[in-house]
Amino acid sequence: MKVSLCIIAYNEEKALPALLEDVRRQDYPHEDMEVVLVNSMSSDGTQRCMEAFKEQAADFMDVKVLLNHGRNQASGWNTAIKAASGDVIIRVDAHASIPADFVRKNVEVLESGEMVCGGPRPAMAEDADPWKETLLLAENSMFGSSIAPYRNTGKNEKKYVKSLFHGAYRREVFEDVGGFNEYLGRTEDNEMHYRIRKAGYQICYSPEIHSSQHTRSSLRRMVKQKYGNGYWIGLTTGVCPECLSLYHFVPFGFVCGILVTTALALKKRTGLAKLMWGAYGVLCTVMSLFAVKNVKKHISQLLLPPLFPILHISYGVGTLVGLLRMPGWRKKHKTCPSVLEVKRVLLQKKAMDQETED
Repeated sequence: MKVSLCIIAYNEEKALPALLEDVRRQDYPHEDMEVVLVNSMSSDGTQRCMEAFKEQAADFMDVKVLLNHGRNQASGWNTAIKAASGDVIIRVDAHASIPADFVRKNVEVLESGEMVCGGPRPAMAEDADPWKETLLLAENSMFGSSIAPYRNTGKNEKKYVKSLFHGAYRREVFEDVGGFNEYLGRTEDNEMHYRIRKAGYQICYSPEIHSSQHTRSSLRRMVKQKYGNGYWIGLTTGVCPECLSLYHFVPFGFVCGILVTTALALKKRTGLAKLMWGAYGVLCTVMSLFAVKNVKKHISQLLLPPLFPILHISYGVGTLVGLLRMPGWRKKHKTCPSVLEVKRVLLQKKAMDQETED
């Protein structure tokens, strides 16, 4: 199988060299690998990193360096998909690491008959110190992040899931369902995978396929990320509520609980607030103990119980703001033309390839 490995980057001058070295070390035949690098109009040395890799990677089938004028992730992936020539299109985040067998393991699963596949993608600390390791514990915890199987390595069975990260797709999947919705910021994966499932394809999670994602290195950046994730959940309810799950709205429910119990407490009715915060405090403590169970202990881990509500409230407030802005946003962003544009380009290329073969 010919493989197009796609990487989208925005101001990733520091992270990109390590990932490109991971790409260079792939044990899948390089003559069957095309590397598609998309620069989302970075203002640092990202473009130079990509060009340097292109000059030095002569053993690959091809290396393409492209510009993403839309600047967001979805438009970047659409740029890559339209340019890719492989039978398989694999997407990897720029702030990630992949082992040497990553491409090979994906291809093996697809060759077994699957159309879309991926595997566990836990977070990892960058330039780790005790505080960053504590942030990582919060991020990797089911309580601090989500129950999605790709976030951890604890699922040891092959299964079919609703969504995944660092996915590998047979080219015909995009020919059928089209491209990513460029109006979406953080939920473009959810919406794309919903359309893929709706078209009759299954999304295969394989524990054999490993990759990792660098966690945010400071609490400020992590809070900003959680707020943004929640914000886009709120907006996405206006265009594709079916692609979201109930757990996406749990932090929002928590924030609503805070508002309601606070209003009641101001009227001297504190019972519900005591019940909610008491139960939540116990849950934070229990989940913190689970998070540190099998790791080296450090005093900074005592901050895990207050870290969890900070992350939950950030996400929940983001969802609340997104829901409030959603009605006006939806009027302008209900249908994205790029979805069908990608499909048109891929089918046109397929027809041209068939004419060439004939």
